[in-house]
Amino acid sequence: MMKKTFIRLAIFASLFSVATGCNGFLDRTPEDKFTGDIIWGNQEAFEYNIYNFYAYLKYATEISDPGSFTDAYSDLVKSSSWSQYNHSFNQVLLQAAVFSKESGAGPFECWTTNYTRIKRCNEFLVEAPKHYDTFGKDWLTIREAEVRFFRAMCYFQLIRLYGGVVLRTEEGGLDQGFVEENNPNDANDKPRSTEKESWALVLSDLNFAAQNLPSSWEKEQSGRITKAGAYGYLSRAALWAGEWKAAADAADSCAKYGGALASSYDKVFSDQSVAENLITVTFSSSGQTGLTHRHDQFFRPIGDGPFHNNATLYCAFGPTAEMVDEYEMADGSTFDWAVNGDDPYTGREPRFYATVLYNDALWEGRRIQTYAGGTDARQNFKRTGAVQSTTTGYFFRKFLTEDQQGWEKNGSSHFGIFLRYAEVLLNKAEALAQMGDLANATIELNKVRERVGLPGRATAASLEEFMGYIRHERIVELAGEGFRYWDLRRWRLAEDVINGQVVHGVDVTKKPDGTFSYTRIDVDDASKGTRVFPERYYRFAIPIAEETNNKLFGENNEGW
Repeated sequence: MMKKTFIRLAIFASLFSVATGCNGFLDRTPEDKFTGDIIWGNQEAFEYNIYNFYAYLKYATEISDPGSFTDAYSDLVKSSSWSQYNHSFNQVLLQAAVFSKESGAGPFECWTTNYTRIKRCNEFLVEAPKHYDTFGKDWLTIREAEVRFFRAMCYFQLIRLYGGVVLRTEEGGLDQGFVEENNPNDANDKPRSTEKESWALVLSDLNFAAQNLPSSWEKEQSGRITKAGAYGYLSRAALWAGEWKAAADAADSCAKYGGALASSYDKVFSDQSVAENLITVTFSSSGQTGLTHRHDQFFRPIGDGPFHNNATLYCAFGPTAEMVDEYEMADGSTFDWAVNGDDPYTGREPRFYATVLYNDALWEGRRIQTYAGGTDARQNFKRTGAVQSTTTGYFFRKFLTEDQQGWEKNGSSHFGIFLRYAEVLLNKAEALAQMGDLANATIELNKVRERVGLPGRATAASLEEFMGYIRHERIVELAGEGFRYWDLRRWRLAEDVINGQVVHGVDVTKKPDGTFSYTRIDVDDASKGTRVFPERYYRFAIPIAEETNNKLFGENNEGW
């Protein structure tokens, strides 16, 4: 049986330091450079330094840092802060001047950080073949596969922001086809590659990783990337690259090596060990080396404070009505305020209850009170400071462990998910549809729906109709997991969904008889302006320093 990939970051914490977000640098130590006897002297020291690469996964999960909760840059989640807590979500969405040539990708900026990491990957890859005799070629090739996975991840993050990038691989001694013939030493001056060429390198690295990684690791090494994890991530990257057959084939290989849906949706987020969770990040609030996060502090309902040692809660993120209203009724019918508005939260499909906390929901032995005057009352958003409660009338349930204690003092320890099999199925469904195979695309889509007891979709009559299905399913299946903002960019729909729009919530009133009335409201305050996403945001400006320092770089992205 496949052993799932759990990233035991607590074990690695004493070995290295990592920056707190995409904007920071990895702290450099002499051991960071993959040369010399310290690294290659013995197998134990070598393995410890391979583990260092797994730190890259920590900051790629939405749960690790509330300042990087990317769904809050989309229509699905509303931040309650203007710019407090280093959260720039509303500034990005509601101000036109946040991005410039000078600021590059703003809060998403990671050009320098990722190239620092890529350089470190390349240092390893050029040195590794020199040590085949010491460690054994087969053994060391597996470690090369791990490092190529992480190099692909770094390039993936860059390409989705900027399009084509500068491909630096020669230091790794690999992929000579991606190196300019007049640049044999991969010097600083190097032309920018096309987006197609850039994705080709990512897919090459992931194919190498998937082919050479083991199906499972020994128990003491659980936490490392497996074939299933590499093939699953390859399906994601190939979808971005528009390589539809590669995406579908990778999804099939993921299933072959152990990817499978969990028996129930809520089990995915309560049991880290299910086969669906292909790559996860383990956090631990115990011990001196425990690495934690602050998800509880930023996501729990404000009324939880008195039951958790009067902890300070920020309630910084609320699901919007745009998200909540997407969840179907349990029989598969579309939710409609005109039909279901008197009792909107009864009889919804299972993913709704696993994801959203709403007025009168049972939570930790009490009822959520988002109505005016309630202990969790909704507050109006303001364009200065922050309000410490939901502004939408909803709270996020996903990634909170009900009745858990200790996070107030020790930090949160709920595991993060980087990759799970439900996404892989949806990747395959979309890829098949793009190839014109709508019948089989619908079969794959329906596997995700059937898991939560929803009736299957009939085969779509057109690609346009099927893409409506897939967009809906990715919202309700993957909400809060970091896909929506990037999906809108990938589909070139952000101008329609974000630009010139506002998002909504629900205002709740408790009536004298104890029942409730609900009013759908604008929670952005359109009187002061709507959301901003011009066309040029699909490709952010590459940092000026790259243009200045790289004489062969060429032109920046259009519009900057």
